[in-house]
Amino acid sequence: MKLFIVATPIGNLEDITYRAIRTLKEADMILCEDTRVTSKLLNKYGISKPLLSYHQRSKLARTDKIIEYLEGGKNLALVTDAGTPGISDPGNELIGQLLEHFGKEIEIIPIPGPSALVTLVSVSGVNLSKFVFLGFAPNKKGRESFFKKIIKSEWSVVYYDSPYRFIKNLELIGQLCIMEKSEEPQVVVGRELTKIYEEVRKGKVSEILEYYKKYPDKVKGEFVVVVI
Repeated sequence: MKLFIVATPIGNLEDITYRAIRTLKEADMILCEDTRVTSKLLNKYGISKPLLSYHQRSKLARTDKIIEYLEGGKNLALVTDAGTPGISDPGNELIGQLLEHFGKEIEIIPIPGPSALVTLVSVSGVNLSKFVFLGFAPNKKGRESFFKKIIKSEWSVVYYDSPYRFIKNLELIGQLCIMEKSEEPQVVVGRELTKIYEEVRKGKVSEILEYYKKYPDKVKGEFVVVVI
């Protein structure tokens, strides 16, 4: 039995490897977050396979079913809506549960590809041979301590953010720097990476805030932020 961890495009549907396409064609079933999103990708490449949704809300209910398919000899492919499964999504929990259940009987095979994290780091223009990745910024609980860790970090820090909290979180970084008497950091912001309205901007926190407050219509889509 095999579970393939397949990276899919973060925006531009052409950003997929030949190996990923072949794997999706050969899998008996594809596990995905949103069947509608995955169907768009599969339709582009003429792939028709049964889909089973596996996301944050369904994971507990679906794990037993996934185990049942694997025990029945099915080879499954796991994808996320965008990027590499297991990075800031429930894919890593599923893999852990399957390894615990099957042990050495199951093969977990990575099919590498796009990641929003690596995409922004590659064009940041700064030395990021060492950095810390913290996933998604908290919505409420632990938010302030999250950003305190960032401004005190010895290394550059990368995190994901949503358009609903992006401005507030940059403002919080600025406020914490004043409180902690820290130098205002530079940030690199990636928005809608690989998509039509892709944008990468670099500057001090205050400069980035000024820009996005001047153009609030640009505060859309998913954000990746590097705090240098």
